[in-house]
Amino acid sequence: MTEINLRDYVATIENYPEPGISFRDISPLLGNGPAYRQAINEILAFARGLSVDLIAGPESRGFIVGSPLAYALGVGFVPARKKGKLPREAVKADYTLEYGGVNELEMHEDAIQPGQRVLIVDDLLATGGTINATRQLVEKLGGVIAGVAFLIELEDLHGREKIMSAGEVPFLALMEYHD
Repeated sequence: MTEINLRDYVATIENYPEPGISFRDISPLLGNGPAYRQAINEILAFARGLSVDLIAGPESRGFIVGSPLAYALGVGFVPARKKGKLPREAVKADYTLEYGGVNELEMHEDAIQPGQRVLIVDDLLATGGTINATRQLVEKLGGVIAGVAFLIELEDLHGREKIMSAGEVPFLALMEYHD
C-alpha cells in the first residue's frame, strides 16, 4: 500500500475563527477513506505498544479519532463530554478555552476502574487545556495515563509542554504545524 501524505488532506483556513488564526481542518482527511484509515492505523501502531485498556477522547472530535481506534484494539471507549451531557453521576474538570473563557468536561463516575491504562486521543493539540482536563478526569477515577495521541499538534501553542508538566507520558502527533 502506498503511504499517503496526510498533510495533503488538511485544509488551512486563514483568519478563522478569529483574525490571525490559521485553522487546521481535518474534514478532508476524514472524508477520504484511505487517508483516514492510514491516520488511525498510525495511532494504532503507537497504541499497541502501550498495553492500553481503554481509549478516552474529549467531545467531539476525540470521538472521531478514538472510536475506530478502540474498535481496532478491542477495548472500550470513554467519552469526555461537555457539561450537562451525561445522564448519570459524573466527575468534572474545568479547562480554559483556546480563544478565551472556561468550559467543563465530565466523565461518568464508573467509566474507568482504578489501575486501567488509558490512552487519550484527539484530533488536534493546541494549548493542551482540553487534554489536561481529560487527564484529570481519568486520574480522578484511578486510571493511569498510558499516553496521548493526536492527528495534529500546533507546536507554537506549547500544548505538549502543558501536558508533560502534569507528568511525562508517551506522546504521538502524526503532523506538526508551526504558525
